[in-house]
Amino acid sequence: MTLKRLSVILLACLVLSACGGVDPNSPLGQRKAIFKQMLKTSEDLSGMLKGRVAFDGQRFTDGAVKLDSLSHEPWKHFPAVKEDSNSSAKDDVWQKQARFQALASSLESVTGELVVASNERPYKASNLSPAVQKVQDACEACHKEFRDH
Repeated sequence: MTLKRLSVILLACLVLSACGGVDPNSPLGQRKAIFKQMLKTSEDLSGMLKGRVAFDGQRFTDGAVKLDSLSHEPWKHFPAVKEDSNSSAKDDVWQKQARFQALASSLESVTGELVVASNERPYKASNLSPAVQKVQDACEACHKEFRDH
């Protein structure tokens, strides 16, 4: 699935879920806000590499750092027991915690790799594109297993 298609699907889900009146202070509201920020940041980085957005090395590095920071945040907003809500998370999030945590750790790891790649000079798409792809692959792997589309 292409990044553009995945982004459109994720954005549509976020927009539709916002119509449901989710409490922004609830665990669901907090993790949705973080995932939305992650998506926006990832789209900016991808856009720079694909020419949709003018490439700015410092902005790319800042975005990689932001994405890495954000990648550590949403997991603490998954309560021990599934909340009664219109969450997109499958019940497997709570039933297969070890696997869910492994995929979360994988995302955290590859966003760290992206930060390292973004600090290499000179900036080269050949260094940055594979690192961005790893992040996108990590997101997609978790969504396939744990997100109810």
